[in-house]
Amino acid sequence: MKKTIKLQNLDCGNCAAKIENAIVKLEGVIGVKVNFMGQKMILEAPDDRFNEILEEAKKIAKKIEPDIEVMA
Repeated sequence: MKKTIKLQNLDCGNCAAKIENAIVKLEGVIGVKVNFMGQKMILEAPDDRFNEILEEAKKIAKKIEPDIEVMA
């Protein structure tokens, strides 16, 4: 499954790169792209584990950028 997720309050391109680099290391992630200018993340993961991986991705994003809102 590949899904585009809106990100609110992503403040800098550096934070976007840190989030992307951390999420791509999660087990099961096929691909991830965090777009600072578009305020979105494209996450690709197996259908049966997508929600589990998305929850982990949210935690990572919050840890790096506490003000971020992941709109999934």
